[in-house]
Amino acid sequence: MTNEPSSDEVQRWTAKRKAAVVLDLIAGKTTAAEVARSHGLTVSEIEQWKSDFITQGTESLRSHPRDLVAQQEAREQQLPAKIGDLMPSVNI
Repeated sequence: MTNEPSSDEVQRWTAKRKAAVVLDLIAGKTTAAEVARSHGLTVSEIEQWKSDFITQGTESLRSHPRDLVAQQEAREQQLPAKIGDLMPSVNI
């Protein structure tokens, strides 16, 4: 079972705490039902944490995720420059 404090002791589920629970789930150290029961949560909450973590990493578990759309747009703006750096010079 996870070493997380009981629901009475947890004042806030931080991204770090959620990630620790998810990693315990993935490692088979506990189950979503055990975590839910011991912390006063629902199995669906725990499963959503796991799904979010797998698809988006720790960032998705934050209370206020950084603007993922802005991050994606910034990466897209950098792509043409990176592609230009990787392309050999072409003399036409």
